[in-house]
Amino acid sequence: MHIRPATSADLPILRDIERAAGRHFAAIGMTDIADDEPPSIETLDTYRRAGHAWVAADPAPVAYLIAEPVDGNLHIEQVSVHPDHAHQRLGARLIDTAGAAGYPALTLTTFRDVPFNAPYYQRLGFRILDPADLTPGLRRIRLSEADRGLDPDLRVCMRRDNPLAPGTGRG
Repeated sequence: MHIRPATSADLPILRDIERAAGRHFAAIGMTDIADDEPPSIETLDTYRRAGHAWVAADPAPVAYLIAEPVDGNLHIEQVSVHPDHAHQRLGARLIDTAGAAGYPALTLTTFRDVPFNAPYYQRLGFRILDPADLTPGLRRIRLSEADRGLDPDLRVCMRRDNPLAPGTGRG
């Protein structure tokens, strides 16, 4: 499986991956999340053109990650793996690829108690941020999620520092 930047030809496939990955949420009773529409082609293309969209492909994409800079860090907006390719560390490899982009840290928001969300990211080195430690951009993301109907009490912000980033003294 090869990790590479997403191409414009990949974008419709990313939407299919997102729909398929939603089945995990349906299986645990979170049908509203499972039925949520994937990002539009235009939105995905914005990430791609910015250089913040990667796929795991063999040769067609089976997993993807999109991210954007937020408050000097790289915020993972979405990472999805097609269920037929689960448990191959593709999500972890995509996250490591995003981490290699040189930002001081990766951040994300996710469900606190869903096993394939916050507990998974903790195994990958992310830590849950205290609400007092949220940057202005992360606060805006949380408000946007609440506006879209995601219960903030069920969600957390997480961060993984990048010890190899320029300016950290180790990179």
